[in-house]
Amino acid sequence: MKLILREYNLKLKHTFTISRESIDVQPSLIVELQSDGFSGFGEATSNPYYHITVPMMISDLEKIRSIIENTENETPEAFWSKIHPYLKEDMFALCALDLAYNDLYARKKGKKLYELWNYKTDHNPLTDYTIGIDTIEKMVFKMQELPWPIYKIKLGTKEDIAIVKELRKHTNAIFRIDANCGWTVEETINNAVELKKLGVEFLEQPMKADNWEGHKEVFKHSVLPVIADESCIIEEDVAKCFNHFHGVNVKLVKCGGLTPGKRMIEEAKKLGLRTMVGCMTESTVGISAIAHLLPQLDYVDMDGALLLAEDIATGVTIEDGIINYSNLNGTGVTLL
Repeated sequence: MKLILREYNLKLKHTFTISRESIDVQPSLIVELQSDGFSGFGEATSNPYYHITVPMMISDLEKIRSIIENTENETPEAFWSKIHPYLKEDMFALCALDLAYNDLYARKKGKKLYELWNYKTDHNPLTDYTIGIDTIEKMVFKMQELPWPIYKIKLGTKEDIAIVKELRKHTNAIFRIDANCGWTVEETINNAVELKKLGVEFLEQPMKADNWEGHKEVFKHSVLPVIADESCIIEEDVAKCFNHFHGVNVKLVKCGGLTPGKRMIEEAKKLGLRTMVGCMTESTVGISAIAHLLPQLDYVDMDGALLLAEDIATGVTIEDGIINYSNLNGTGVTLL
């Protein structure tokens, strides 16, 4: 098996701001694995919050190039378990590798990934479209630029309720709120009351990740469901979220790929938690991998490639929130 690493700088349509940072360009690593005339593709983006850079991911993968390249025909589960000890400090690199391996494995079997997993796609959820923090006028403009059935609105400002009230005047779409750890317990409980009146479906990670007492308090009193994001990173975190959150948002880059992500979703479902997968600002390579988990999800946020000025791959397409699979096997990706 041959390993090929490519570094990209993805240009964004708009400066993207959340409560922590602003970006115009998103560095991204694309991993390609080649074997028997087939190629599989995976992706992971850099992330300052988790101290991850593309050169760091490349360096971590280069260190184990021989182990990766000497692999043939193992199941994705066996491959992930073999590689995890080497990359447990760099889940992002592990994710890109795992996505590529799952893609390659399914292509060699002549199936789309969801077919290999025996998933039925007739009840797939719609994806939301994210509106980053900006002036109210600019946020309204971004919403009108792309009419959509569900918007995820990034908050964590002093004007949060005023922003949602203004946005609500311009659309009947469902709103989801992501405060990226920006609120206190009291703000969360109070904001939920106001936001429910404004047609908000749920809150995502309103408070700091390690505030477990606070999460429990909000879980008891919030009039809106609360979904964990930064509090649910790896497999061990799912059980911790039980009775502290109503659901979990699994990010493949944070947990180390599709292989553990799929297990986290299965565990969450057993615990009666709502399931969601979220994306980073990434290309259609990473987004197409997420699409194969849709049959297992209540909610999905896979708009990363819609935020780009130009994409680097084809794969799944998204129209009005509806995800259409590529005709190709595996995750369905082709690099442009």
